[in-house]
Amino acid sequence: MKKSYLAAAFMLTCLLGVGVSARAQDADAVVVNVPFEFVAGGATLPAGEYRVSRLSPDVNRNLFIRGYNKGGAFILPISFDGKPGDQPTLSFEHVGGKYFLSKIKTLEGVYTMPTSREMVMLGKANSPNPSPSSASGAQ
Repeated sequence: MKKSYLAAAFMLTCLLGVGVSARAQDADAVVVNVPFEFVAGGATLPAGEYRVSRLSPDVNRNLFIRGYNKGGAFILPISFDGKPGDQPTLSFEHVGGKYFLSKIKTLEGVYTMPTSREMVMLGKANSPNPSPSSASGAQ
């Protein structure tokens, strides 16, 4: 357990966040053009235009990302910060040559995605000897 925690902590310190600008269609939906292949909700999606929206207007937790003629995926964020945002964006983490959806910022707030098993495995493969790392609580 401790070893996997250290590997995950090390991997998180090595991640690159990439923001993709988006436009809002309504307060809780985002339409975005992603210029690269990425992983969301366990599915690998090709580059293209996508719409991210809630499955139900009553619940902030269940999202769906749908590509125009490109498929889609269900997304279950681990947290939602209801602080209104000014510019809708999608954020990605780049690990092992792949982009993983990490955050969705809407006019209603910010959804944070869980770290996928695939991302952890790629992080371990790209760091031969995990070393201890620490992070402060300040952001």
